[in-house]
Amino acid sequence: MRALTLALATGFGAGYSPRAPGTVGTLMGVLLYLPLARLNHWGDPGGFALYLSILAALCALGTWISGRAEKIMGEKDCQKIVIDEIAGYFVTMLLVPSGWPWIVAGFAMFRLFDITKPPPIRYLQSLGGGIGVMIDDVLAGILACLVLHLANIVL
Repeated sequence: MRALTLALATGFGAGYSPRAPGTVGTLMGVLLYLPLARLNHWGDPGGFALYLSILAALCALGTWISGRAEKIMGEKDCQKIVIDEIAGYFVTMLLVPSGWPWIVAGFAMFRLFDITKPPPIRYLQSLGGGIGVMIDDVLAGILACLVLHLANIVL
């Protein structure tokens, strides 16, 4: 169970990147998002419900897994834990138009908000356990998603 926990928490090893593990973890999120992107729109209610279910499961599982991984690794919000970046990217892309420009823009916006952690994100990160690991990335994803939707309206 320990090996499975670490595999999931680190995005199947993406979090072990010696440089920018959060960015590499987000790239893993992009790779996992790509086969599900076709579900992420109103035109297919069943597909969209599946996307939302996967997103909810990823957030719930991520909270539990990251809390366990913190204990195993002996470090609060360890940079090797990237399941939060994966979930954050899935939140970012919620109902965003399809296509590579949007996928890349989602990556950039999510990384911007995840790295800068504007208030209130910065303060909520101090919560303990898995919720503290996940909440800042989910909120960064929400902000990035809002920016992308505003950009879609303007463009």
